[in-house]
Amino acid sequence: MTEHSTPAVDPRGVLALLPHRYPFLLVDRVETWEKDAKIVATKNVTWNEPYFTGHFPGDPVMPGVLQVEALAQAAALLGMLSKPELTEKGGGVLLMGLDKVRFRRKVVPGDVLTLTVEVTRQRGDIWRVKGAATVSGERAAEADIMATFVGPEAIG
Repeated sequence: MTEHSTPAVDPRGVLALLPHRYPFLLVDRVETWEKDAKIVATKNVTWNEPYFTGHFPGDPVMPGVLQVEALAQAAALLGMLSKPELTEKGGGVLLMGLDKVRFRRKVVPGDVLTLTVEVTRQRGDIWRVKGAATVSGERAAEADIMATFVGPEAIG
């Protein structure tokens, strides 16, 4: 942890920040984060994930779109942790776009997906971030993500 890093956020803290719930909550905990800059979070991929029954029987693979969703949720967590005044008023973060999405390896039950998201540009309420999902240091997925901060009227 660098001198500017902030301590971990446990699963209860993640639940307090993100509106997602099982089976669509794809971040288990935040390992470290730096305000307006970077977050490292994890998702424990387990056999009981509902998508494994159909993707694929006999060769379970976490769908790539869910890996990207996990990166987007980590990005939203970074935004909400960086701007607590937004969440206190009932606002949140909404996905606007994805670019340069790539998948590099399978993610299977038993893997720990490490989600690293770094802010590359901020302009007003719009952030661009670069995200990478890795398993044991090996890149599984990556994407450039654009998101915006919104007030409670856009969430409800």
